[in-house]
Amino acid sequence: MPYLKFVALAAALLVSLLTGWSVGAGKSAKSSAFISVLHSDGPALELADELKLYGQFVGDWNMDIVAYEPDGARHPGQGEIHFGWVLEGRAIQDVWMIPRLKDRRPDSPQMPVAGNWFGTTLRLYDSKLKAWRIYWLDPATNAYYEQIGRKRGPDIVQEGTTENGASTRWSFTEIKSDSFHWKGEVSTDKGATWRLVVEVFAHRI
Repeated sequence: MPYLKFVALAAALLVSLLTGWSVGAGKSAKSSAFISVLHSDGPALELADELKLYGQFVGDWNMDIVAYEPDGARHPGQGEIHFGWVLEGRAIQDVWMIPRLKDRRPDSPQMPVAGNWFGTTLRLYDSKLKAWRIYWLDPATNAYYEQIGRKRGPDIVQEGTTENGASTRWSFTEIKSDSFHWKGEVSTDKGATWRLVVEVFAHRI
């Protein structure tokens, strides 16, 4: 999708700016003007009720991760997540990383199955669709996904389709003010069966 590839490039540049790095070079000065116009202190008033769905996660989180091989073999790891308001409070952006920032090194071993994330999600509420448009963009692992997110009972469920036709389902479950359980699942038979690939147990810092 040309549009999604454009968003992916924009997100890669955004991640580099937020972490103080420039593409293809060493460390560079942060763009204070860019960050200040991107960041918002809270939700847009006209969408405040709708934005609560993901707005409840704004803040900083540590996460314990388990990645699963197709045969069920488990691989544990750790990471962190940071959620914030952006675009005049009309969207939420978050950064998910494996391993934690303090443990990141150029030669860090790759986490099996999942890889070492340093990606960003854009979560935008579509008032016509009455659902959320979700874009996961991770130049670190060359992974790009587009999904639709909705509240489903006490959970939040995001669903999409990959370029090779597989179905994806990412769910926020067991949501509390200081913790949540996230599950990443895939189906290759149009949703008849699902395989758990990654799960995250997040705790607010």
